[in-house]
Amino acid sequence: MSRCRPCTPVPEEVRRAAGLLERRWTVSILWASSEGASRFNELKQAVGEIPPRTLAQRLLELEDAGLIERRVFDARPPRVEYVLTADGLRLRAVLDALAVYAGA
Repeated sequence: MSRCRPCTPVPEEVRRAAGLLERRWTVSILWASSEGASRFNELKQAVGEIPPRTLAQRLLELEDAGLIERRVFDARPPRVEYVLTADGLRLRAVLDALAVYAGA
């Protein structure tokens, strides 16, 4: 009978990152943002069939994770933009690798 070889546990940082990125629409939002979409409706159009409430929730989660910054401009009508932070921009290599894997 063969024994299982010891495995290295998944680091907590990887678990946290995977927990965020595995949520539906999150990778698509990051991709759209990295491609230049910054306003709520631009992101909604770029991502596709995402419900507005879900988009708002995912943007809040990405902001809390430090991947997206919400910028509010003092204008009439009020204007809000979502831009990738430095940490969000570092994920571009991961997004590019996913695109290559998917054959995009």
